[in-house]
This record gives sequence, structure tokens and C-alpha cells, in this order.
Amino acid sequence: SSGINAEWPLRPGSYNTKSNKTHFCKTPGGKLVYHYSKKKTNVSKCGDCKSALHGITAVRPKKLASLSRRVKTVSRVYGGTKCGKCVRSRIIRAFLIEEQKIVAKVLKAQASKI
Repeated sequence: SSGINAEWPLRPGSYNTKSNKTHFCKTPGGKLVYHYSKKKTNVSKCGDCKSALHGITAVRPKKLASLSRRVKTVSRVYGGTKCGKCVRSRIIRAFLIEEQKIVAKVLKAQASKI
């Protein structure tokens, strides 16, 4: 025996898999109990630059379903999928492309007048 006086697990399936990780935890009464650890969570990442998204809680997918919408998104275009920097660059790029089209149209009109 290992010399640890603890309450042993009640859960069946004792294989050392990722979802079956355990650790000992001491209760306020001084008793050692066996706790099952939750899996590590991944932070949501931007779809373009892969940096971590701020304002979105890092939880497991099952817990994500029960959370309210305000916890899962940011009130912005592409909120919850793209970071602010990427959204800003997308807006600027779209604006510049439109400006370019207008300039081309004006130049074409001037060329046809001459």
C-alpha cells in the first residue's frame, strides 16, 4: 500500500485516459478524497492571425452551450471569431478597394471626354 488513507474513486473504468485524470484533495475536515480533474480548456483564437480573443471565456464545448450569448461573443462585427486588429484591417481594405474603383471610374470618364 502507498500509505495514503483516502476515499477511493466510485467511478468505473480505471484506465489512465485523458478524461479519467484524478488527484487527491484535502477537505476542510482533514479527509483526503479523490477528485476527477476536468480537461484543460483552449482559449478561442482569431480566424486570421490565430491570436487569443479577449472577452470570450475559455470553457469546454459542453459548458459553452449553456452559457449566455454575451459571454460567448463581443458586440462587434465578426465578434467572437476575429480580433479587433483583423476586423479593422478588413474594413480599411474594403474601403480602399471601393475608393480605387471610384477613382478608376472617374479616370475612365475623363478619358472618354477627351
